[in-house]
Amino acid sequence: MPARYTRNFCIIAHVDHGKTTLSDRLLEFTNTVAQRVMTDQHLDSMDLERERGITIKSHPVTMTYRAKDGHDYKLNLMDTPGHVDFSYEVSRSLAACEGALLLIDAAQGVEAQTVANAHLAFGQKLKVIPVINKIDLPSANLELCMRQLEDILTIPAEEAILASGKSGIGITDILEAVVERIPPPRWTDYPQPRALVFDSLYDSYRGVIAYVRMFSGTIKAGDMMMLMSTGQRAEIKEVGVFMPKMEKIASLGPGDVGYIVSTIKNTEDVKTGDTVTLANKAASEMLPGYKEVRPLVFCGLYPLESDDYEKLKAALGRLRLNDAAFVYASESSLALGFGFRCGFLGLLHMEIIQERIRREHDVEIISTYPSVIYKIVKHGGDLLEVDNPVNMPDPGTILEIKEPTIRASIIIPNDSMGDILALIMEKRGMVDHTDTLDVTRVMLHAVLPLNEILVDFNDRLKSVTHGYGSMDYELGEYVASDLVKMDIMINGDPVDAFACIVHREKAEGKGRHLCEKLAEIIPAQMFRVAIQAAIGGKIIARDNVKEMRKDVTAKCYGGDISRKRKLLDKQKEGKKKMKLIGKVSIPPDAFIKVLQNN
Repeated sequence: MPARYTRNFCIIAHVDHGKTTLSDRLLEFTNTVAQRVMTDQHLDSMDLERERGITIKSHPVTMTYRAKDGHDYKLNLMDTPGHVDFSYEVSRSLAACEGALLLIDAAQGVEAQTVANAHLAFGQKLKVIPVINKIDLPSANLELCMRQLEDILTIPAEEAILASGKSGIGITDILEAVVERIPPPRWTDYPQPRALVFDSLYDSYRGVIAYVRMFSGTIKAGDMMMLMSTGQRAEIKEVGVFMPKMEKIASLGPGDVGYIVSTIKNTEDVKTGDTVTLANKAASEMLPGYKEVRPLVFCGLYPLESDDYEKLKAALGRLRLNDAAFVYASESSLALGFGFRCGFLGLLHMEIIQERIRREHDVEIISTYPSVIYKIVKHGGDLLEVDNPVNMPDPGTILEIKEPTIRASIIIPNDSMGDILALIMEKRGMVDHTDTLDVTRVMLHAVLPLNEILVDFNDRLKSVTHGYGSMDYELGEYVASDLVKMDIMINGDPVDAFACIVHREKAEGKGRHLCEKLAEIIPAQMFRVAIQAAIGGKIIARDNVKEMRKDVTAKCYGGDISRKRKLLDKQKEGKKKMKLIGKVSIPPDAFIKVLQNN
């Protein structure tokens, strides 16, 4: 099919605004998937995606549609995630498209991630088609959505298409708008073949499978391809498209979205954002790829059984191929043995990766407390970046510690304003300014320290606003703050797995909480064991692990108290001697319980 009859587009929206349901209807309407094999959330192939009702990976699919002008069009669609932690997936999908369907829930209106994704699409100069979804809901407010479209997103309201993914209203209008409004593939007249790698996965039988968007030229099985960033060559074994399962075809032409199976077996060799060309007709300039993403949240991942280290290493390598926003490097801990320091885009991203390691690769793991990258300015002007509290230099050499902040856009109902302002203040944040969106909702622009929102901020935002609040954020500047490294010591020895960097004002509360938790979880020892939280040499909190005691006075029936006293003093001397030479044995599951509770 000529490139002028091809359209590449993706669906972008806030979480739960109906992207995957709409893509189901498009697959049904174009007969891409037969009714007998059609399932709900058909493009969400992972168990995790179906369980949680969210999209984690973007899924390409090729559809054929006969438009009202009588021509058959090839429509390449990508369903994208909506959560802020997976915004890198969205940006990669946008780079492979010429247009985007921007979905807005008719009942909820424009949300934080709707705005963020719309700006991503405008930044890539894509044609954005607004679709107001779920219009058949009793709570749908079309007038409000139209007004928000013009006021917040500056898109004319008359461009909006009214639809319902569930009941199939407006599907023809959407497909006609895709054909009419989205331009045909760009850069097709470039003299040499070029394809953009927007994703890849590892198959144990076929090696690395690269997902590509062809921009110019054709690629077929038997050709010798070249990856432009490294110059590596490989023979192409198979090319195909997604229907939505992989289907082998003869060749990929300009504008096509498909996959390439080659002789590359090593997961490290194929990088997302790379340009594929042919070795005998190599292109001189690469396609504009993606900007490198910087992870925001770090934690240590360790195998529960030390024998599983190599298995965990292989699992991380394959996940890295499938998720370019995830990074890892090896590290070791005295308490937990050998493991990896891993970087993620956010807390949900971290949770999903850990769950995928357990399910897809069958490795039981334990993770340390999440942290962020701090910049430490030492006396003399040296700058040090630290993502693990264990690597913190001596406090005497530190001039100041800078922590990363985020610029957050928080959309909330008016009546939750007081509670949200209190939450932001508790998290050491500051509200910059507010915008009134409509009679019921406002948007707060706030600056918050990144490490304060890591654990429970999103959960508390949802509970305070009864589920109506939404947040989007981007990384801000580094700001100097009064931060300290807090060590947890068991029987006088610091345990690196529990070390953390906290604000001085919050250190005592957090230290007390950790000491209490450890005292509950560590089993009773033969002698009393002190658990202490310390900043530098100063102890700020303490608790004790119970000691086992034999009832040495059990054999004394009545008689003089001095006889009992003598036996108890003898026992006390023995315990004191034991404490001098004794070692505290902490079972690994004690670490696991504390870290899981955190």
